Amino acid sequence: MTGATGRGREAADLLRSRRARLQPADVGFPVGRRRTAGLRREEVAQLAGISTTYYTFLEQGRDLRPSHQVIDALARALRLDDAERLHLYALVGGERADPPTDDGDEVVPDAVVALVDHLDPHPTYVTGRRWDVLAANRAARMLWADWPTLPPDRRNILWWTLVDPSARTVLVEWEQEARAQLARFRAAAAHRPDDPRVTSLVDRILAASPEARTWWPRHDIAPLSSGAKRLRHPELGEIVLQNVVLQWADDPALKIVTFVPGRSDRDRIAALLRQIPCQGGLAR
Repeated sequence: MTGATGRGREAADLLRSRRARLQPADVGFPVGRRRTAGLRREEVAQLAGISTTYYTFLEQGRDLRPSHQVIDALARALRLDDAERLHLYALVGGERADPPTDDGDEVVPDAVVALVDHLDPHPTYVTGRRWDVLAANRAARMLWADWPTLPPDRRNILWWTLVDPSARTVLVEWEQEARAQLARFRAAAAHRPDDPRVTSLVDRILAASPEARTWWPRHDIAPLSSGAKRLRHPELGEIVLQNVVLQWADDPALKIVTFVPGRSDRDRIAALLRQIPCQGGLAR
């Protein structure tokens, strides 16, 4: 039995945080006198029908592979929602996480770059394994950030959202969006827990963002999803965009994120783009 791994530590933090969230009365246990909030380890083990020792090993981050039945029992005992249950599966389930990779710069295929540029005036960008912005068309660069002009270590959508001061101006609902981005990244990062670049990115963001330092220990988890975003632009004012997230079949780590404005906003974005000199879309 080995010691704690990156994935094991993440699973341990999740279990502890969800155990602390539950109150004894929530699950029919007497409250009594307790030194700490939440359930005891033995109570979670009892609810899940497993031994206290085994549950303790999970909270210690041991490299265990519990069965699907045990994971489902833990999810029920801790009252995990669907996203949290799937996250726990990714961390401790039988399916291994993606291998840690530190293989240099990611390359976006020319066909994807051409597609992204062709989608103007619909803002579109491409993110990679660690959510670096690898390509972006002119509309996205006009509305979000001019990614190619940023230092390479800041061409990252999570970094920009949480740390770049301009994000608080661009994103009308900044706090809601920042918390959601962090929760989605946490779910995605579960598949690459030992990737040194993922760890480095999280460490840098936690060092630079007091909000991230507050939110990260809460273990909020959210799946990638489509939805609406409200942006603010100095000339266009506030606009609402419907976003769609697509995966590239040849490399599912590449996400194509495109936004659909209303007809009038689309025309206004197009008119403004005609005033800007045309540049290539690949952000390197």
